[in-house]
Amino acid sequence: MPELPEVEVTRLSFASRIAGAEITSVTMGKTLRWPLGCEPVSLTSQRVLQVRRRGKYLLIDLSAGLLLVHLGMSGSISFGTGFAAPGKHDHFDMLTTLGTLRLHDPRRFGAVVFAADEGDPVAQKLLGRLGVEPLTETFDARQFHQALKPRRTAIKQVLLGGEAVVGVGNIYASEALFLAGIRPTTKASEISKPRAALLHRAIQEVLTQAVTKGGSTLRDFTNAQGETGYFQLEAQVYGRAGLPCRVCGAPIKTIRQGQRSTFYCPRCQKP
Repeated sequence: MPELPEVEVTRLSFASRIAGAEITSVTMGKTLRWPLGCEPVSLTSQRVLQVRRRGKYLLIDLSAGLLLVHLGMSGSISFGTGFAAPGKHDHFDMLTTLGTLRLHDPRRFGAVVFAADEGDPVAQKLLGRLGVEPLTETFDARQFHQALKPRRTAIKQVLLGGEAVVGVGNIYASEALFLAGIRPTTKASEISKPRAALLHRAIQEVLTQAVTKGGSTLRDFTNAQGETGYFQLEAQVYGRAGLPCRVCGAPIKTIRQGQRSTFYCPRCQKP
């Protein structure tokens, strides 16, 4: 699943190129996870003002409204000119005066949803419970520790939940916990203030590095220009079960948490 770095990399790869474009037509393919919420023709003649990100959502600000785009499990965005006719996995084509924005999603867990603005109940249903953005100044170490204290579930699951901090998905939660030296099964409520500060810093470092490396391409992720990511080549624990830890040499272990694979070093990461 594309995580925060992949969504941010996608945004950076087309945001400046589509800004100012006028929408000339919108074509929908098969039904996605959620309905568009408006007639496609109602989007024509609108202008694209900017493209932002909130968690794992792309927010496309229009002259009259907002499109919320989620890539789901296998979605990807392309933006350019000279595209072939939509294939069976191309489910949203927005033609503009500067190029075509296309959502390609084989599993159809992604979505494009229209809302009047971020205060619209439709937008609030998707964005309203999201935690603080980790790559902004509002992500404060003290407040992060306070958010962990009442949660008695495993820290890995708390990170994935998105309420203490948004967008730290499966890959980057494993990597950040390794960098902070925290066992993923440790209860969030038992993490001390100094260890929470280490995790706070690790989250920012891992996500920043992932964006710099273009995200992670484990299967078929590409940005809007068709470029793959390289962060997975530098992962310390994710996807390395049985291989020696790059720090201490102990075999990396894997467990299942909430139906997701978790990777950690039993020697470097303490409960």
